[in-house]
Amino acid sequence: MHNKLKFLIPSVADIIFSTCFLMLALIIPEKLLVDCDTGYHVRIGEHIIGTLSIPRYDFLAATIIPIEYIDFEWLSQVIMAFVHRCEGLTGLVIFFSFLIAFIFYLLFKVIRTQKGNIIIAILITFLAISASSVHWLARPHVFSMLLFLMWYYILDSYQYRDKNYLYLLPVIMFAWINLHGGFILGFILTGAYFAGNLLSALFSEKSERDLPIKKTKTIALIILIAFIASLLNPYGLKGLLHPMTSLVDGFMVHHISEFASPNFHNATMIPFALFLLFMIAVLGFSKARFNFTEIFITLIFAYFALYSLRNIPFFVIVMAPILVRHVEKILSNRDGKPAKFLKMTDHYVSSWDSFSRGYLWLILPVIPVLGLALNGNIKYYFDEKTKPVAAVQFLLIEPLQGNMFNDYEFGDYVIYRAYPKYKVFIDGRADMYGERFREYFEIDMIKPGWENILEQHNVNFIFFQNDAMLSKFLLNDKRWHLIYADRVANIFVKNTAKNKYLIEKYKNVKPVLTENTLEEASLNEFS
Repeated sequence: MHNKLKFLIPSVADIIFSTCFLMLALIIPEKLLVDCDTGYHVRIGEHIIGTLSIPRYDFLAATIIPIEYIDFEWLSQVIMAFVHRCEGLTGLVIFFSFLIAFIFYLLFKVIRTQKGNIIIAILITFLAISASSVHWLARPHVFSMLLFLMWYYILDSYQYRDKNYLYLLPVIMFAWINLHGGFILGFILTGAYFAGNLLSALFSEKSERDLPIKKTKTIALIILIAFIASLLNPYGLKGLLHPMTSLVDGFMVHHISEFASPNFHNATMIPFALFLLFMIAVLGFSKARFNFTEIFITLIFAYFALYSLRNIPFFVIVMAPILVRHVEKILSNRDGKPAKFLKMTDHYVSSWDSFSRGYLWLILPVIPVLGLALNGNIKYYFDEKTKPVAAVQFLLIEPLQGNMFNDYEFGDYVIYRAYPKYKVFIDGRADMYGERFREYFEIDMIKPGWENILEQHNVNFIFFQNDAMLSKFLLNDKRWHLIYADRVANIFVKNTAKNKYLIEKYKNVKPVLTENTLEEASLNEFS
């Protein structure tokens, strides 16, 4: 009976997993569907399954000359397509809820290998979860988060606990490079360990150089083998280099919100700000000696997180075990009431935590959620209040001829709901579009020559955000006629003889005023 209880009682890690999973799968599922990139990943995955081939050229955009497409997420897309085929977007929400919860279950387990205070481990895990939630989406980068954590654990175990699982890294890299472009972070992290050991060898006493020299050589060899493994993707060296070249494209980085630096005026950045402040306080008070590897990791990944908010999850994952080590050093030199309370609480919580055994709680919360989904009690969709759900339904009922110019965010949803009936001008794959991505912003900002770009691409109708500057401009441009309007999107057709039927049919369509439009009108009235 005593042994059976061990399997029934949840550990702290189990509670972390269950809480994260149930929150995402049942309470805030819309968080994972904030953008529609999920949709185009599904459709590309379906194409790969259907054709049994990985695309070399794009098939989703309306182009005269085919655009070369380096699909470094093809394996993630296949997985997503299979899940979607089983249970649609609801299945994807459940699947990614499980993955995200499992990542932080593992992170807590990794932190606990430090053998520090369990209350501190819980606190730091909670801070990591809160800070990283800013980039939780049902998209392939979640696979990168999981593989990055595994990669980090293997390197950290080799560095500090003399456990050599480095032979697994090339295997992980083989999977990683076919799942997501975040594999670059694996190489960067390994480089930090290589540089840290190299500097330790150079600046250590002669009698202490053998170990860091050995580790430097071993890690260098692993980097080489992992590099060879990374070439085992459908595009070879081009597939390896493509994500790197897209990151140095300044125009793309400056025009995509998730590539932007964190905006600390935004309330969603408060958890990340708290994590940073906690890190500064811990490292400031810590009496522990910094080693070169920790310095490199801290500086590199703090820079990445401050440079682009999409890097925040990787930063908090890599910093959590480092912070635990330093907090433990701080506590070891303290005898005050707070330190005694933490030590006493640690004793009781650790005793309970160590009593639990097995992995039952990795399955138990999932069963009822799957049951609800399979019985149709929960159904998740893209939010029609912010996504062009009704407008795309209109396009499906009233098929328009010719090429479309669409809002960047709308392209993903058009692919999801209306491909192959409609092909887009642009979508979330900004790295693929190159010059067309720049042309999009020329039109979006109504810069001189924007009409010429539309002519070059034979655009017959424009599908854009309701309150965008371009939509407002087109309402007063007699060359375009509004045939559909709701609170999210407007659809304009070119004022030509070919579109005479549509213009006549929808001659009485009026723009829908939103709160932003009304506020702007009010300001203009009193200015």
